[in-house]
Amino acid sequence: MEVEAYVGEEDLASHARLGVTKRNAVMFGPPGVAYVYLVYGMYHCLNIVTEASGRPAALLVRAVEPVAGEAQMRLARIHAAVDRPNRHAAIDHERTRRRIERLPSSRLASGPGVLCAAFSIDRSDDGVDLCDAGSDLRLEAAPSATEPVTVVTTPRVGIDYAPEPWRSVPWRFFLADSAAVSGRRRLVAGPLEANT
Repeated sequence: MEVEAYVGEEDLASHARLGVTKRNAVMFGPPGVAYVYLVYGMYHCLNIVTEASGRPAALLVRAVEPVAGEAQMRLARIHAAVDRPNRHAAIDHERTRRRIERLPSSRLASGPGVLCAAFSIDRSDDGVDLCDAGSDLRLEAAPSATEPVTVVTTPRVGIDYAPEPWRSVPWRFFLADSAAVSGRRRLVAGPLEANT
């Protein structure tokens, strides 16, 4: 439902701006591979490498709307939340469990960190071939849409460290009518008509 594009070493919001490192090496490899990293020491983020080897580019997957496996996703979210170290563990764990149990299905994977929690994605998935039909973590074609969809573009989220023009480039894409979209929906570049 929502992705952000990070393209090349010249993109000063991208991890690739630092050149090849142990953390981002997967971005410089072949397309169709998972680039998974940890932010703030606690949230995993899933990216899909998109360009040929040597040209670092990836899509950060920001939101997914469940079509199956909602109960498993909810349970995975609960486990991820209560397994995290917390100084008020007993009180917060029960409150967290109740909050996640009440979430609408569209919000289970709404945001890159909770998306990874819902699918139990972590650093061990870094480098997984997402085009391998036998893999537990893989891309699958969506059913053909009968109606056109409206894709909205905005600047990427959470990249205040990047200088202009990179902070304002409209490389965040989401479906206009999806309840799963994370964060603010501010419209900057406008809608794109697309068929899926």
